[in-house]
Amino acid sequence: VQLQASGGGLVQAGGSLRLSCAASGSIFSRNFMAWYRQAPGKQRELVAGITIGGITDYADSVKGRFTISRDNAKNTVYLQMDSLKPEDAGVYYCRADRFRTQVPLQFGYWGQGTLVTVSS
Repeated sequence: VQLQASGGGLVQAGGSLRLSCAASGSIFSRNFMAWYRQAPGKQRELVAGITIGGITDYADSVKGRFTISRDNAKNTVYLQMDSLKPEDAGVYYCRADRFRTQVPLQFGYWGQGTLVTVSS
């Protein structure tokens, strides 16, 4: 396994969760690490991404509530999710791409998903 995601679970609306994605070194060297989510019946969408230099991108729906970060020494990317809403629920996937992007690129890598459930 090259991308290992963890940290999902059940939380009440307004609560917080922290997702982690541990990557192999060769994967982590890719410029852009991101979190995507897929809600039931919806397409997978970019939630947040971060370049190796620390430039971040966020979906409008999570700006001000979610924070993406990466620890290059630990080859790990994190997603701190605060003030969670029911509409944040879904399966969250870690992703590595060569370049900064709003959509998955060819030759990127997916991690396995981790389920986030938010109760109202």
